[in-house]
Amino acid sequence: MGQTITEKIFAAHLRDQPFPGTSVIDIDVVMCHEITTPIAIADLEWRGKDRVCDPTRIKAVIDHVTPAKDSKTAVQGRMLREWAQRHGITDFFDIGANGVCHALFPEQGFIRPGATVIMGDSHTCTHGAFGAFAAGVGTTDLEVGILKGVCAFRQPRSLRVSITGQLSPGVYAKDVILAVIAELTVNGATDQVIEFVGDTVTAMTMDERMTLCNMAIEAGGTCGVCQPDATTIDYLWPFIAADYKHDRAAALAAAQRWCSDPDAIYTREISLDASRLEPVATIGYKPDQVRPLTALETEGHPVNQVYIGSCTNGRLSDLHEAARVLRGRRVADGVRGIVSPATPAIFDAALADGTLALFRAAGFCVTNPTCGACLGMSNGVLAPGEVCAATTNRNFQGRMGAGGMVHLCSPASAAAAAISGRLVDPRPFITQEAQA
Repeated sequence: MGQTITEKIFAAHLRDQPFPGTSVIDIDVVMCHEITTPIAIADLEWRGKDRVCDPTRIKAVIDHVTPAKDSKTAVQGRMLREWAQRHGITDFFDIGANGVCHALFPEQGFIRPGATVIMGDSHTCTHGAFGAFAAGVGTTDLEVGILKGVCAFRQPRSLRVSITGQLSPGVYAKDVILAVIAELTVNGATDQVIEFVGDTVTAMTMDERMTLCNMAIEAGGTCGVCQPDATTIDYLWPFIAADYKHDRAAALAAAQRWCSDPDAIYTREISLDASRLEPVATIGYKPDQVRPLTALETEGHPVNQVYIGSCTNGRLSDLHEAARVLRGRRVADGVRGIVSPATPAIFDAALADGTLALFRAAGFCVTNPTCGACLGMSNGVLAPGEVCAATTNRNFQGRMGAGGMVHLCSPASAAAAAISGRLVDPRPFITQEAQA
């Protein structure tokens, strides 16, 4: 019987099976940030186990509140900073060099096909876009990963999502994953890996694949994963070329040995025709409450704030799509526009090509790379009763501030909301921009 990509990864990393249905696997990359890791650090210190399994396998960043906004967040940052120094963790990204973890770490080339990755962060599933098994874990599992380089998981089951057809102009990966979540519901992939396949996925860039995998958790998935292919190798090539003596064919062959077998068994398979999709947004407080923007535009849904950024849609391609809509236009009266490029490299590129100047001309506030607004900690928190159109990944009640409402949508849709003052279909703005 064939194996899924996740089953192959688990088999290759298996350390122990202490009882049926549970696998202890070796972890290739342990990621850490200043919100969840200090709790693990403090507990390890209390237990007299202030050690790390291998400093080269640990990647750390201060990214959620940066710079610190108060004494508590300053202490969290200091704990991570001193811990990294104490244990010789060289892949530590402090203020000025830091960015959103799930954009920064792939950009640094830390993820490989077939790798195992954990972090005390639910959106660690983003890294499955590279053909890796990547999962968010709790404090105890993070501590064990830091200390021993292993983690225990239930035996993986996979759910297959086949996406075929060409996306229409104005429809993006964010619309695709929202449609998938609407189909699966927020519990539909619980304790499963969502495996994304199909010619639509094959045609996607790594940025787009990361957007897909990033929101697998919103359907309850442990991880989202894409099959590694030439696009994966092209993205990673600056980091892996020497490993394969600059032979791309050899690198591709090595990556594709992780791909699922044709006769692999799945718990469920669903199909989506991408050519029939249209721009969507969430409504309410669950990510599976998704509706077409054409309908929401008719009903009238005003917004107070628009936020473009996050580990879902803060990459350069996302900023470019929003800029297409904003060019020559301004944010509507009464609307606050905030854009946060996800990493310093993205910030620099957007500054160099004029994208940030375009955002500023449109009336947006441009901030440093940070996760702060996404989880309502800093950099764009909502007041009670306020509404935000956001390119983030979670719209739970109070997510961006107590009493606030978040509509999840694509960067183009968020930009269209900014200039309209309400949720609207972005496609007319993109068409007008193309004709200008």
